[in-house]
Amino acid sequence: MTTDGKIVLITGASSGIGAATARRLAADGHHVVLGARRVDRLAALADEIRNAGGRADHQELDVANLDSVRGFVEAAHERHGRIDVLVNNAGVMPLSRVDSLRIDEWNQMIDVNLRGTLHGIAAVLPLMRARGGGHIVNVASTAAHRVDPTAAVYCATKYAVRALSEGLRQESQDVRVTVVSPGFTRTELTDRGGDPEVQAAAHAAMEQFAIPAGAVADAIGYAVAQPDDVDVNEVLIRSTRQG
Repeated sequence: MTTDGKIVLITGASSGIGAATARRLAADGHHVVLGARRVDRLAALADEIRNAGGRADHQELDVANLDSVRGFVEAAHERHGRIDVLVNNAGVMPLSRVDSLRIDEWNQMIDVNLRGTLHGIAAVLPLMRARGGGHIVNVASTAAHRVDPTAAVYCATKYAVRALSEGLRQESQDVRVTVVSPGFTRTELTDRGGDPEVQAAAHAAMEQFAIPAGAVADAIGYAVAQPDDVDVNEVLIRSTRQG
């Protein structure tokens, strides 16, 4: 356990990688601030962490809404006096062929996966720069490294997150930037939206190949634990069985 616990903000913390990361970082001695739309789940997770001896609080968050993100960050900064780490984790993955023209779902992926990441950066970067340090962890995907049919728009948003992360890293001398790209992971990403047949196939592949969300959380924990002058720029993590 670390002796210099950090204030860590986590988006999309109500399930999957976000919830696993909250548990892992709290166990490492950090204070986690949980954000998501499903407040009941956040409250239950915060209680679980506190009952295990960790430190956690939570607030409703919609990453697609800049005012919501700013309110989440400002409230955490007011409570704790600083923000050491932001884990931009919130994401959606309604898969379909482009010619299905599921435009509302395209826009949802852009709003959550890309614009939500930008909103998080915009909210924390001035505070980190003013303090002279901080760490932004952006959760992308192996879909930021390859493109598959039925995932074109999802891949586009994740390629953009990876490009954004690298550009921010090059611009930053005092703020660390890490992009974590998981492969198939046991989450709820395949549970909502998208073409039903495509989503069913993705869910079947997840059941066959997926790694636990805790494995991704461990990778994030490793990056966060490095000294301030060591920046883990990028981590790809996937099942040994995934092609």
